[in-house]
Amino acid sequence: MAVKTSQFYKKVWLKLKRSALMDVTKFLVVVAVIMWVLARGTQQLGYNWQWYQVPKYIFQFQDGQFSFGPLMFGLAMTFRITAWGLVLSMTIGLVTALLRLSDSFFARIVARGYVELIRNTPLLVQIFFLYFVLAPIFGLSRFFAGVLALSLFEGAYASEIFRAGIVSIHKGQWEASHSLGLNTFDTYRCIILPQAIRRILPPLTSQAISLIKDSALVSTIAVYDLTMEGRAVIAETFLTFEIWFTVAFMYLMITIILSIVVNFLENRFRIQT
Repeated sequence: MAVKTSQFYKKVWLKLKRSALMDVTKFLVVVAVIMWVLARGTQQLGYNWQWYQVPKYIFQFQDGQFSFGPLMFGLAMTFRITAWGLVLSMTIGLVTALLRLSDSFFARIVARGYVELIRNTPLLVQIFFLYFVLAPIFGLSRFFAGVLALSLFEGAYASEIFRAGIVSIHKGQWEASHSLGLNTFDTYRCIILPQAIRRILPPLTSQAISLIKDSALVSTIAVYDLTMEGRAVIAETFLTFEIWFTVAFMYLMITIILSIVVNFLENRFRIQT
């Protein structure tokens, strides 16, 4: 029996090794094809790669002192925009979802009107409207105008995710909470939302990643985020492909880290249930 068990585990291990080796091989083939396509394309354009100049725009040593380059300052601004945007968009999304599920006809109409207005107009137009029309009236800086535009845009989509998660909870949970004497606020806080959040984490993660990528549009109102800093470096050095690829890689790292964190939280929730 022990021999058969050991043989079984050996077979499983061999299959896993073959599968991992195959995945690595496929990945390397894809990378090789992409590099070949890029090399052919730049060869046709007559482009001269100068990757050695890129590191000084990320970090540099001057007189024995370490300092960040403009791309890192842009990355820090992107983090600020993302942090504010995530908090505000999730708050707006949750409040809007609760308004759409409320008994008030007026609240439902207002929430539905907001969602339809935001979802059916371009984000760039919303940014320009907030910055050039509303920001001077309310004294908003370009940073907060951009963050508010992003938050309102992403919050409209997040509200539908929240609403779907809340509606998916069985009605028996509501009946049980009312039988315990809980009011609507406590029912949402203690029973409905903790269950709904486990179901809506994946789509909320996608929305958060979308917010990170959409944050690049605030560069159109001269907010010096990662994209704007990249454009400034390109205007100065003409390192078009190198800088844009570096900027894209930095955005990729942010979204991958966010996905890893959310996957960890999702596994924690799964273990607890």
